[in-house]
Order: sequence, then C-alpha cells, then structure tokens
Amino acid sequence: MSDRLTVLKTYKLYVGGKFPRSESGRVYEVTDSKGKWLANAPQSSRKDARDAVVAARKAFGGWSGATAYNRGQVLYRVAEMLEGRRDQFTREVADAEGLSKSKAAVIVDATIDRWVWYAGWTDKIAQVVGGANPVAGPYFNLSSPEPTGVVTVLAPQESSFLGLVSVLAPVIATGNTAIVIASERSPLPALSLAEVLATSDVPGGVVNVLSGRTAEIAAPLAAHQDVNAIDLAGADDVLAKELEIAAADNLKRVLRPQPVDDWSATPGTDRLTAFLETKTVWHPTGSLGASGSAY
Repeated sequence: MSDRLTVLKTYKLYVGGKFPRSESGRVYEVTDSKGKWLANAPQSSRKDARDAVVAARKAFGGWSGATAYNRGQVLYRVAEMLEGRRDQFTREVADAEGLSKSKAAVIVDATIDRWVWYAGWTDKIAQVVGGANPVAGPYFNLSSPEPTGVVTVLAPQESSFLGLVSVLAPVIATGNTAIVIASERSPLPALSLAEVLATSDVPGGVVNVLSGRTAEIAAPLAAHQDVNAIDLAGADDVLAKELEIAAADNLKRVLRPQPVDDWSATPGTDRLTAFLETKTVWHPTGSLGASGSAY
C-alpha cells in the first residue's frame, strides 16, 4: 500500500458566518516555536476589515436583543463543541506556544472552563452592575447595563487560545458583537475557534475573525466610524498609542493593554463591564393611597 498524500489544511477568515479568503489573495507563513512551517494563514486587508464591520453591525441587533439566558445557552454550546475538539486544540496550542502536549492540554482545559465561566455570567452581570436607585420622589429609578455595540478585539500575542478566549468571551457574553484580530504569530487556534463558532449556535456576524499583520488590520478598525469600542490587549505600547489616537475621532471606548502575568487566574468581572453602557430610566410609582404608600 502506497503512503497517503498529506492533505494540508487551508485556513480562511471568518466573516459574517462564512469563510472567505482575503480579498487581497495574500497569505503568510505560520511556523511553530522552532520555525517549522505549519500552514499558510490569510493576510487580511483593509477591505476585509471593513467587511467584518458590516457583518458585525448587521448581527448586533439580533444578538443584543436576545435574552441573556439565550446568550448563555449559545455560549455553553460553544464550550460543548470545544470539548469535542479538545485534541485538535491541544496540538495547535502546543505547536503555537512551544509547549509539551500535557501542558497544552492544561491550557485547553482552562480555556474551555473559561468559556463556560463567561457563559454563566450572561444572565447575572445585570444584577451586579444594575439595580434600583434610591430617589426622593414617587418614581422608580432603575439602571441597567446595555452592550456598547461593535467591539474590535486585538487578541493577545503570547497566549493564542486561553488569552484569546479571555478577551473575546466577555465581549459577546454581554451582547456586543466582535471583530477579532488573531495573534499575528500564532493565528491557527483563533482560526480553528472560528470553525467551532460556525458549527455552534452563534449567529453569523456575532464574531468575525481576521488574521494577518495586526498593525495593518487594526489601523482602519480603530479609525472606523461604525466601531464603538476597541480592546488593545494584543498591541504593544507604540501601536496602542497610535490606535488610541485614531479611536478618539468618534469617541470609541478604549480598553488599554492590561499586563497579565497569568491568563489562567480568575479574571473577575472587569472585562465584562469594560464594554457596557448604563441606561437609567425613571418611572412614576403612581399616586399615594389612603395608607400613604405608593403603588
């Protein structure tokens, strides 16, 4: 029996629930930590970035309007699918980060747990950051969190899977839609995560994944008038400064790079609240009854 021909995988972008090639036709070589060629990844262009914004904006209404309980169910489904592809992600994380299979497996397990953790927060965060405010008058005064809108996420460069999920999951758990720029050096776990999202219950456009040169893709997104916020986790100091200036033009909400020593540490709720706005409404309680109480 002759040796089988190796079938090499062609990675693609993930935009609007579909897997297009970069409109530029460009790809770049992805290697492991020892310089061994792993695959070619698509090198996104400015046009790809603009297409991702259109897809994310189109999906925002449906996703933000879904119940928090429903979003939690969808995110939990993603965790189920990740569990089924645990071996694949272990191999990819080991190659990308130069880890042994056992250490990569620990990271993949932590990543799946992280996704479940954020799935559980979808219907609880409103109770933590919202509530009834005390006012002097016959009114209810209620504050409730609402998603900011379309959020660009620069994935961490050094943590290709756990770091990626740690910055992406809180964005969509709170009802935003996301454009993710994968780690430039290690984009394969992000591109494979896109395949999981596509086969889960996540509506197309809620998450859009671009790969390529981070600075090239991030620049038009930081300046884009229809992007509401940007997470600079994967930017170095120089790039973060440039993007922050570009983002000021339409008053984007900007999350500056946060030093993270250990991505496996409990993340808290900071990233959940980073891309939320607070809506406060007043509502009359009605006239006073004979007992003097309002109703």
